[in-house]
Amino acid sequence: FFGIWYILIGIIYRIPVPVEPMKAMGAIVIAEGLLQGEIVAAGILTGIILLIIGLLGGMRYMQKLIPEPVIRGIQLGLAFILVRTALPFMVQDPVFSAVGIAIILAFLVAGLRRQVPNLAALLVIVLGVAAGIASSGMPSFHMLEPLRLILPPVSLYLPAVWDLVIPQMPLALTNATLATALLARDLYGRDIPPDRLAMTIGAMNIVSVPFGGFPMCHGAGGLAAHYRFGARTGGGNIIGGIILLGAAVFFATPAAIQSIPVGIFGALLVFVALELGKNALKTDSLPVTGIMGVIAVLASMTVAFLAGIILIKVIHASKPRPE
Repeated sequence: FFGIWYILIGIIYRIPVPVEPMKAMGAIVIAEGLLQGEIVAAGILTGIILLIIGLLGGMRYMQKLIPEPVIRGIQLGLAFILVRTALPFMVQDPVFSAVGIAIILAFLVAGLRRQVPNLAALLVIVLGVAAGIASSGMPSFHMLEPLRLILPPVSLYLPAVWDLVIPQMPLALTNATLATALLARDLYGRDIPPDRLAMTIGAMNIVSVPFGGFPMCHGAGGLAAHYRFGARTGGGNIIGGIILLGAAVFFATPAAIQSIPVGIFGALLVFVALELGKNALKTDSLPVTGIMGVIAVLASMTVAFLAGIILIKVIHASKPRPE
């Protein structure tokens, strides 16, 4: 499903808007070992909520309601979280981390001096795949199993709201829509309505999750990654989607990913975090954005979002009013 939606989203937006798993849901599912039925219920509910919000123009209202420093704080928090995620990979596999970073830096330096296509990410991933094949052999050929419709019982919907939908919503309404729209304007000069992003997220989940797809969204981190590693049009999504489809259909096993050295992922994550952090610092209020970034990495995005809103209110309330 990620491959299919990557292709469709590339056609719809004509810039490389990402399709990625919902992070808060993923973390909770892994930590608590929730049932598939509850995941499906959460994905369907989240999709319906976001589709309705988008159709009614609710994100346009929220865009006016949520100050830009708060959205930038979400971006900065995500950058810090990506660095935190990358560090264990780099410590565990310093050799491939160093090689990956060296390749990325080489392309960055070359790009400053002349028009060199940024193939760093492709080269680093090819290196990782080659290393995985050399150490573990070719992954086994395994066809994708036929899709089946999953309709969870009504009793799972209320637990799904409490366990998964509520923790995911702050990220879905900020990072996946508002922050992605803001970053698209920063990086690509394109004004994508947040309501449109909400509608595509809603459609992706309503269509895919009942057939076994994991709940998915857009995201500022993925958009920063695409830009950092050279994707400038929706064609990048189409190529990536075709690769994902091929891997899913013919190598439907986690062994292929597990064979890639983890240092490769660490190197890529660090440079994505730098791109995201650089744009987050375009804030109108560095204290608010900075505090939110720290809270996000120490607590959660939800707490950071609430703290940012409160800080903005306090700052505005403390300003002297004109006589």
